[in-house]
Amino acid sequence: MTHVRDMIGYGEAPPDPNWPGDAYLALQIVLNYEEGGENSPLYGDAASESYLSELVGIQPYVGQRNLNVESLYEYGSRAGFWRLWRLMTDRGLKLTVFGVASALAANPAAVAAMQHAGWEVASHGLRWIDYKDFARAEEEAHFKAALDLHRQVTGTLPLGWYTGRISEQTLDIVMDHGGLLYSSDSYCDDLPYFVERNDKRHLIVPYSLDANDMRFVSPQGFNSGDQFLSYLQDSFDFLYEEGRRGAPKMMSVGLHCRIAGRPGRTAALARFLDRVAEKPRVWITTRADIARHWHAAHPR
Repeated sequence: MTHVRDMIGYGEAPPDPNWPGDAYLALQIVLNYEEGGENSPLYGDAASESYLSELVGIQPYVGQRNLNVESLYEYGSRAGFWRLWRLMTDRGLKLTVFGVASALAANPAAVAAMQHAGWEVASHGLRWIDYKDFARAEEEAHFKAALDLHRQVTGTLPLGWYTGRISEQTLDIVMDHGGLLYSSDSYCDDLPYFVERNDKRHLIVPYSLDANDMRFVSPQGFNSGDQFLSYLQDSFDFLYEEGRRGAPKMMSVGLHCRIAGRPGRTAALARFLDRVAEKPRVWITTRADIARHWHAAHPR
């Protein structure tokens, strides 16, 4: 069997990333902003949203809106975002927003707050929907529309891209566009890496679905803030020690306004950030800055 997948990666000896400040660990926090971009017949979709809400296991309502799910999403934009924004800005922390273009367009005040805080706003696509069954031309049209709307809403084109619910052709579309510094539709490493297709090179800054608040609304996931805190701390401590021993990595933490923005979960996140603040030589940064550093320090 001929493998078309890279099962080896960096292998036994990953490169020293040489993080700025000689950091032992690059910590990257992502805030997914999706509220208002999810499935709903209100937006012409065939069924209501059923993914990543407090109603675990609910099935889509075909041809009908699910007002319970919609209101759970609305919590994220109305309350959760602002709670997390205060938590991060009070600590002076920079993060990356994976912003669904249609969701950003629905809340200009939130976009202004992101920009005032100096956060990176990467693109999370046009809509927060599943692209696995899209024809290439249709997905490409959504990709281009996402970039156009992102520029209208934020004033600039994004540097990074993350679809999330991808298709087999998503990476090809991203690479064919050629205007992005990086993308993040991968979970296969603790360090950035380049991919090559058709004489084109593109940087992947991997993401994480384990150190991610989505586990609160997934089967066999976190059921308390303490579990979330414990997992984040263990991940951080282990990676920090690897870095101290000479093999620095990056750690991604994934958040959602409607999930981590709930008070009991924000409290656990705050305790984690307090723990991080006690450690020296941690680079808390954006994905764009990680990508810039990798392009400069590890072009090959």
